[in-house]
Amino acid sequence: MRLFVTKRAYVFAPETGPNLTINRETSEISLMDAIPPVSEQDRTLAVAGIMGLVTLQAGDYLIVITGRESIGNIRGHEVFRITAFQILPLPESLTGLSEAQAKDEQTYVDLLEAHLRGTTFYYSNTYDLTHTLQRQAQFTTETLSEPLWKRADERFFWNKDPVNRLIEATLSGNPAKNFSDFILPVLQGFVELQATEINNKPFVLALITRRSRHRAGTRFFSRGVDQHGYVSNFVETEQLVLYDGPGAVSSSPGLKQLSYVQTRGSIPVYWTQVINLKYTPRLWVGENRKSLSAARSHFDEQIRIYGPQILVNLINKKGYELPMGQAYARTVEQLNDPRLYYTHFDFHSECKNMRWDRINILVDQLKDQFDQQGYMYYDASNKDSLIIRKKQNSVIRSNCMDCLDRTNVAQSTFAKAVLNAQLREIDILGANESVDDHPNFILIFRHVWADNADAVSSVYSGTGALKTDFTRTGKRTVPGALKDLSNSITRYCKNNFMDGKRMDAFDLFLGHYHIKPLVATGKYKSPFVSEKPLRIRVVPYILVFSMFMLLLNIFRPDYSGFEFRRAYFLWLSFWFSVVVTASRFSLRHGDQFVEWPHLVELPPYEDDAEEGVVENKGNMVPPEFGLETPIL
Repeated sequence: MRLFVTKRAYVFAPETGPNLTINRETSEISLMDAIPPVSEQDRTLAVAGIMGLVTLQAGDYLIVITGRESIGNIRGHEVFRITAFQILPLPESLTGLSEAQAKDEQTYVDLLEAHLRGTTFYYSNTYDLTHTLQRQAQFTTETLSEPLWKRADERFFWNKDPVNRLIEATLSGNPAKNFSDFILPVLQGFVELQATEINNKPFVLALITRRSRHRAGTRFFSRGVDQHGYVSNFVETEQLVLYDGPGAVSSSPGLKQLSYVQTRGSIPVYWTQVINLKYTPRLWVGENRKSLSAARSHFDEQIRIYGPQILVNLINKKGYELPMGQAYARTVEQLNDPRLYYTHFDFHSECKNMRWDRINILVDQLKDQFDQQGYMYYDASNKDSLIIRKKQNSVIRSNCMDCLDRTNVAQSTFAKAVLNAQLREIDILGANESVDDHPNFILIFRHVWADNADAVSSVYSGTGALKTDFTRTGKRTVPGALKDLSNSITRYCKNNFMDGKRMDAFDLFLGHYHIKPLVATGKYKSPFVSEKPLRIRVVPYILVFSMFMLLLNIFRPDYSGFEFRRAYFLWLSFWFSVVVTASRFSLRHGDQFVEWPHLVELPPYEDDAEEGVVENKGNMVPPEFGLETPIL
């Protein structure tokens, strides 16, 4: 589209159809055929789509997509990664705001820009990225005739709140307010499409990862489950194989389409880790009755969408993580639902000493579940008879503490096991062949899953994933361990001192924090004003300065100017004591030095919290899967 910017309006002109006009004075949105005369045009932009509108103090801000990169196509539908945005204010100036309000306004805009820059977004104008192949195959003709935004899975419609004004106007039924052509569902997550071949048979390997917009946030500020059953860091990952058959050459294969879906998500109980500058934060596990109700809501929805749940818990069975394993096992036991199969695989214990190949022990343990689970196989090779040859009947829901590093290793292992079965099904692999027998392909497979791990991790934790050396190479390496150390240190710094702003950016973009009602009722006050006492504000400066002076005098003894050794050591002792005192003070009052979110208050941690008295029940007996095929 072309975007024409005037002092009165923003006018979007697509190649066909009416133009969308947003009045900058009234924020009214309408359809018009006219293009502003050249004399009124301040500038023009080429835009790929509208991300939405966000309301701040001065008024509305329009977010448009100004850069995109094609990453391939699925069954002839092109998929794009968004590379650039612009935030355009509807008000011409901030003259109606005080100096303090204008400062807040710039902070809000900076938060939006940081969220857009630091997050990966994807979209397609013709393919529904928010739904799995199995869900799409079960759509009715009526559903398929609807615009993409209307049938999109609302969990993965990342910009649903920013475009909600366009949606509400369209749903009003007024033909003059039908903005469907301008509503673009955007996916947050990861999409990779790799054309490859095995045994001279070309096909496309695709990976689509969808992050839920419900309970989204950063690592330590978004944990566990909420009252609605939404869990933190819930991610659906679909692995696709698109194949036309032997000898077929096509830039967009897809006559044979195979899909395998997995999910990950935070342990569905009330819990969190309260950051306080310590490397391992204090673990808080909430009241069990509330957790049970929330977990029931969570699994009811998961079973409705995916069918029976194979719950794979990868956290440690002892030490710091033990209470979480006990709480999860007890919750599943109390739910007493035969559609839940729970297994606890202590990843760190089983795969210690860099023996990560032992993850295959877990695959062997789940063999019966894999056999019952199946995968989606959609055969469109005969246009007169489109056949769903197989359906996936359940889903593996994996988790570790963060649902990042251990989880991705396990998911890539499960995906490879299913991929072997799929490729044998369509005769790309022989009956006794494995993808491991084809080094060129397995390299592509590993890198796709490692890139997926980094994409999922960077948004939640602030860094790429740990343990990706195993995902990329199939073995644990010393350089990989050193990289993990670097990422762990970076995570510590970001989680303690930067994630407050990142969490605010999530809340602002996703609509968890609304400024307009506060401004309209006169209740708005700056959420960014620091109320920390002076001693808290000055201690970090004292600590940094004393460390600088200590190191300077250690490496440059002559700098102090002392001629006597005793005086020099007393001088060093003074700065060392300041460092120790400031460090001890910081750790004692660690929660006051952490950067907390400003916009949305975190839930309270009640005094009656349980701190790890749950008995470990071990693995539960696998039930029989008796449900009808889920929509998956």
